[in-house]
Amino acid sequence: MSCPDCFSGHIHAGSPQGTVTFLHGLDVYVAEPSAGADAVRGIIIIIPDAFGWEFVNNRILADRYAEKGRYKVYLPEFMNGRPAPTWLIGTMRSLMKTDSLLAWLTKPYHLVWAASAFLPFIYYNKFSLSWPVVRSFFAAVRQNEGAGLPIAAAGFCWGGKHTVNLAHGAEVDGKPLINAGFTGHPSLLELPGDIEKITIPTSFAMGELDRVVKMPQVMQIKDIVETRNGVGEVKVYYGAGHGFCVRADTALDNADKQAVEAEDQALDWFNRHFAEVS
Repeated sequence: MSCPDCFSGHIHAGSPQGTVTFLHGLDVYVAEPSAGADAVRGIIIIIPDAFGWEFVNNRILADRYAEKGRYKVYLPEFMNGRPAPTWLIGTMRSLMKTDSLLAWLTKPYHLVWAASAFLPFIYYNKFSLSWPVVRSFFAAVRQNEGAGLPIAAAGFCWGGKHTVNLAHGAEVDGKPLINAGFTGHPSLLELPGDIEKITIPTSFAMGELDRVVKMPQVMQIKDIVETRNGVGEVKVYYGAGHGFCVRADTALDNADKQAVEAEDQALDWFNRHFAEVS
């Protein structure tokens, strides 16, 4: 399920360095290492949170994956022009305020605006509509740009469900769509079924205070992927809530540190499992 935390957080400062192209039927933000195409060791496809492919935080993350990991990174427009608007972050912040009489009096106003944004998002981006688009793009990349390279999916919040589904082992031309998966604070998961079907190595970054997937469910995921199936890892970030991988308050030292640690967790996972791909 989704909760207010799926639409909350902080917008990061920075200027994305990648380019925009049209690839396999979708607009795509592309980030590449400064060392050039010859340095590329594989492909990462980001399946973003509710704020989509144009959200500055997601594009900066793509740039960091490309430079730190020496990967080509694709951030596609999987939402058909219907992401959650970024002004919703400020609206949610106002809606959650309880420190004054004015904050309480204006709650109905903010609630109406919030509903006008997240209800259409939920309707137009439900999994039954978005999954075929995501799967088709990964299949096309595997048959073309990724024919001779390893491919990973990195999914956040809304994108986490799609990453887990890709990790169930779907193939095209006898090759898996992905060689590894990483998801930070996924939402919309059906537990334990979605996790029990994972066959592709998948790493999870989970917040201790996440109200979407709470600690008992995190421990359930950990038991399945690490102990029963042995196809993944779960790292818990203590004190972190939902959205910490991409919408952390970078003014807070610990929050920024945890976001960087989650980046490194993903890259270390991809490095390890890409090395196993012949």
